[in-house]
Amino acid sequence: MECVAVPVRGPRQLRGTSCTVLLAAGFLFLAAPLLGLEGRTFFGRSPEDSKAKAQRILLSADAVCFDVDSTVVETEGIDLLAKCYNVEEAVKNLTRNAMEGNVKFQDALAARLDLMQPSRHSLEECLKTEGKPRFTAGVIEVVRRLHARGTHVFLVSGGFRVMIEPIAEELKVPQDRIFANTILFDEEGNYAGFDETEPTSRDGGKPAVLTQLKRKRGYKNMVMVGDGATDLQARPPAKVFIGFGGIQIREKVKQGADWFVYDFQEVLDVLPEA
Repeated sequence: MECVAVPVRGPRQLRGTSCTVLLAAGFLFLAAPLLGLEGRTFFGRSPEDSKAKAQRILLSADAVCFDVDSTVVETEGIDLLAKCYNVEEAVKNLTRNAMEGNVKFQDALAARLDLMQPSRHSLEECLKTEGKPRFTAGVIEVVRRLHARGTHVFLVSGGFRVMIEPIAEELKVPQDRIFANTILFDEEGNYAGFDETEPTSRDGGKPAVLTQLKRKRGYKNMVMVGDGATDLQARPPAKVFIGFGGIQIREKVKQGADWFVYDFQEVLDVLPEA
């Protein structure tokens, strides 16, 4: 190829078509952030895809927040309670609508508890028969490896604290790293609503929790893991969202996730022991 002289300002000249291409490439690389072109593909080089980013952030995460129901455990806690009160099908429908983002979470929570009207005594009896957690395959090892790496693990759930505390104990997650809902009772032990001051009791509660954690504890690389629309809402402030489809596959969550996994073994494959 014949070399063509390319005039430039100053005493020097760049010669050769290849020189011109290299100069242009260098200009685009350096100027991309100023021109709003970051993340674009130039000369066959692709930006980091969302799955690779999620895996990279996970390896450097200082905090990982897990949804609990249908993620850490195989069941939906409120559905287990509904079975005790013989309103299982109606509650399941409300749960499905809430997790798919079709109804505000606080409205679905209130409606489900109103159907059950759990007293303190009946709730205690229910938990004796239905409350034993069935952990999702691989999740205990995932949490153990995160702990070994010095990563702080949080349980951030729209479920109930009374059901989540035994799960946290099994996972060796401290009580102050649980964010969940509290059922309230009157002096006679009758159902009296739920604690509406808990951020997880309302729509947008999970991003509110992560924002609070980021502000108070200074986390830089936060990851959210979950199966529902309320979990997807937590990115940002989470840098990435890992969608979990091992129990329930929700199309909105699958499409919105940075990385969608069907089995926690996929996470273990990229999360070596510390």
